Amino acid sequence: MTVLQALACGLEAREARLLLAHATGFSEAAVMAFPERALSAEAEQRFADFAERRRRGEPVAYILGRQEFYGLPLAVNPAVLIPRPETELLVELALQREFASVADLGTGSGAIALAIKKHRPLARVVAVEASAAALEVAKRNGVALGIEVEWRHGRWLAPLEGERFDLIVSNPPYVAAGDPHLAALRYEPASALVSGADGLDAIREIAAQAGTYLTEGGGLLLEHGIGQDAAVRRLLEQAGLEEVRTWPDLGGIPRVCGAKR
Repeated sequence: MTVLQALACGLEAREARLLLAHATGFSEAAVMAFPERALSAEAEQRFADFAERRRRGEPVAYILGRQEFYGLPLAVNPAVLIPRPETELLVELALQREFASVADLGTGSGAIALAIKKHRPLARVVAVEASAAALEVAKRNGVALGIEVEWRHGRWLAPLEGERFDLIVSNPPYVAAGDPHLAALRYEPASALVSGADGLDAIREIAAQAGTYLTEGGGLLLEHGIGQDAAVRRLLEQAGLEEVRTWPDLGGIPRVCGAKR
């Protein structure tokens, strides 16, 4: 089988190129430079395995074992949610603020915490994660990138008892139980996706408690799902937080709500 024949496997072109590069150990550019090149038997078998996994619905990021987020190459596996481009808005909004300390709740692969620390190396960044398996992925990413973050194991704000931060950020689970979109996300950890009957259980908990963990004037930024912005703003207002507002993602969809103590 040649490179050209492999790329005609029926997958989306970009995905086929990524998987073929992963199977051969060459860069995408090197693979595409010689479309007539024959694949070794080992590379052909690896690519066939990768392609079949993709056809069954497994995300490319899990097959490759990596995903880029805010310019950082991150290792990912099924213990963590795959970082999405829209979550980069949370990092951008955080970096627009002045802060000496920030806590990232539900860090998963460590994407948000590591991106913030990369661009604010003097800030104290603490990342919390309830899943021990996910936390190991985050820690390994920190080591691989040479970025020092304080990692905490536990549920939301519980591991931060007695501490206060200038900024708290979170991309918590916000999909409603039974949402039909969950079928397409079956390879990703349900605990990082589903949050009660209306998808707001985690946000409800964080919003109610955040004020206790924020410095005076400190800010809270929460990513949420499509159509949840009004409900999230109400939760922030009910918690007694001030300057409540919403920011849209690049597609114009309300994506992050924030407030101050």
